[in-house]
Amino acid sequence: MTDQQPHVGVLMFVAARSLEARAYDAVVAAGARDVTPAQARLMAQIDPDGTRVVTLAARARVTKQSAAFLVDQLEQAGYVERVADPHDGRAKLVRLTAHARAIGDAADAEVARALAEWEEHVGRARMRQLEETMAMLRQVTDPWA
Repeated sequence: MTDQQPHVGVLMFVAARSLEARAYDAVVAAGARDVTPAQARLMAQIDPDGTRVVTLAARARVTKQSAAFLVDQLEQAGYVERVADPHDGRAKLVRLTAHARAIGDAADAEVARALAEWEEHVGRARMRQLEETMAMLRQVTDPWA
């Protein structure tokens, strides 16, 4: 075993996992005790105007069948609804309900608190540099950017 610091990929993962855990805890605290971490992760991928299941599956890196199963569960619980895609009458979009958006607001508020804590810890200038660096990396890492 060495005292060597993990590489930057591991460090980014640890930070992202911390944010995700805090957001999920906020979802549960907001009353969504029936939402699993996998369901919350999928809900976080839904665009404001809705998203197709196949896109959700790709973003969440799960099979289309798994994504459809999670959407079925979320729909039964009242967190999402399926609506017609205005651009393709044959397709359906998954859209968050008002209830899910309120819970998402709680998660967003917790993420904002976490980021404020990080900024307090590392300083405003470093936080801005981190945001700029991550935005630049997104150009080459995020197929949905």
